[in-house]
Amino acid sequence: MIGEPQIVSQVKEAYQRAQEHDACGPLTHALFQGAIRVSSRVRTETKLSEGRVSIASVAVGEFGKSIFDRFDDKCVLIIGAGEMAEETLRYLQDEGVREIIVVNRSPERAEKLAAQFQRARPEPLAELDRWMAYADVIVSTTGATQPIVDASRFKAVRKLSGRKPVFILDLGAPRDFDPSVGEIDEDVFLYDIDALNVTCDRNRKSRQKEIDRALKIIDDETDRFMQEVYHRATGPIVKRLREQWHEISHDELARLRSKLSHLNEADIESVERSVERIVNKLLHPPLEALRQEAKEGTPHGLMDALRRLFHLRD
Repeated sequence: MIGEPQIVSQVKEAYQRAQEHDACGPLTHALFQGAIRVSSRVRTETKLSEGRVSIASVAVGEFGKSIFDRFDDKCVLIIGAGEMAEETLRYLQDEGVREIIVVNRSPERAEKLAAQFQRARPEPLAELDRWMAYADVIVSTTGATQPIVDASRFKAVRKLSGRKPVFILDLGAPRDFDPSVGEIDEDVFLYDIDALNVTCDRNRKSRQKEIDRALKIIDDETDRFMQEVYHRATGPIVKRLREQWHEISHDELARLRSKLSHLNEADIESVERSVERIVNKLLHPPLEALRQEAKEGTPHGLMDALRRLFHLRD
């Protein structure tokens, strides 16, 4: 999903693991740093990350937070154990939910899903009504062909739970909860996948307007990164050229010292500074040409010419 932060988090985690295992070379390190820098600029300089666009993020971030101020004191009941249930649970866990109950027709799948999350445990399907009465948030993602909870069944659940607010996310297609469940009392907040899709589509259209701005940032940062790469490619030859010319100047100055022993130390230092300035001025034109060409790409031709002209070794 464009603008969602999950991929950035995964990239950062992969980068960290690569560093921990000494699997990042200089170029890879620079590439990851550049990618993370771009994501930060896009997030702060555009509105691309505003308005959630995935079903799970809208369910938790927009609908859920419109009902509850906090989730760290809430129990979540998950009915079903598919991908949508897992994704929604990740968002809820990030909000710090107190307890997670997983109920599924297959106990093995319930155990497998619960094992992925802290404070989560599987419970038998036969106990579903009891857990619906206990839970603050109910997320249903089964593959049932007909609603598994109708109004009469949930009315009985409400007798057990009292009038505490309950947030129901019906992510089943077709629906797992009959729409009339949401009309039982004013503290039952039922949202189905159609309502979530409407919000997702609206947010997605809003994000589309920011894509061009994000692409401009990416292009600018790509140019910057490639210039740095090209500049690094010229680094060794620049270093060798400087070393060679300064070696020559130092050798000549050493010979000059022996011939001009009558000069005092101040005069010798003045001569050395003059020679150093001459070397730097002579170096400036070829190095400036190299720097300018590196802006457009690795200047292989100029680098080869400098190697041949000045007999530089790699």
